[in-house]
Amino acid sequence: MTVVFDGVAYGLLLFLISVGLSVTLGLMNFVNLAHGAFAMLGGYVCVLLLDRFGVPFLAALPLVALASALVGVLLERTLYRRLYGASHLDQVLFSIGLVFVAMSTAHFFFGAQQQPLQLPEMLSGQFHLPGGLDVGVYRLFLIVVGLILAFALQWMIAGTQFGAKLRASVDNPRAARGLGIDVDRVFVLTFALGSGLAGLGGALGVDMLGLDPGFALKYIVYFLIVVAVGGSGNIKGSLVASLILGVCDVAGKYYIPQVGAFVIYAVMVAMLIFRPQGLFGRTAAK
Repeated sequence: MTVVFDGVAYGLLLFLISVGLSVTLGLMNFVNLAHGAFAMLGGYVCVLLLDRFGVPFLAALPLVALASALVGVLLERTLYRRLYGASHLDQVLFSIGLVFVAMSTAHFFFGAQQQPLQLPEMLSGQFHLPGGLDVGVYRLFLIVVGLILAFALQWMIAGTQFGAKLRASVDNPRAARGLGIDVDRVFVLTFALGSGLAGLGGALGVDMLGLDPGFALKYIVYFLIVVAVGGSGNIKGSLVASLILGVCDVAGKYYIPQVGAFVIYAVMVAMLIFRPQGLFGRTAAK
């Protein structure tokens, strides 16, 4: 049960970081492989706020999300919007270039070492439950935050006017403009949302994943796996995929550590063989 609990916490952390990629890739049809750079930015901003400015951890989280969202808006207005109509290859090459720029910038300002992050006392330690189950307080916090965000995002995309405008803007931008929808404004707000979620996830993941200049490239494969398995642009799919992959990855490393991260790739291949469009992809929904 401890392995399952840790796997669920790890899975929801993957969801928190990768759901922003699901938003930009699935809903905006933009291949943004620099998503990990926004997560890395959130981690470094969080470390700076805590260590240099003494901001409490919980108070720093919304500031981290805001900072990442603002950087996302700046890059969307100046760079990304020029590539909305470009081929996916152009988008991949451009975003990979941004990843290496971000890695070099982080290395220049912070060095190559891991960045320490001291969690507040209220989020440290464990609960010892009957039956020998040890529940980490911070992992429980990740589970609660992840589930709240998952339900909030699903409601926003499926049940609000903004979600309807976003879907219309992606499916047919010309018709959406004809109906009076400001497509450019919808896209920039969506990109800001995806970037802010990435930064928030990066800040929350420093304690479990670590933080160094290689973060943006090291974990992008995991984020892409979550989006691919869950179904591009589907919040529920990303949540379910994150939970499955998180539990499988933790259980594999615990029971058969000699194979390392091979288990998560094997699970991905097996699931995509049977569901190439992802668990909750648009084709599956029909």
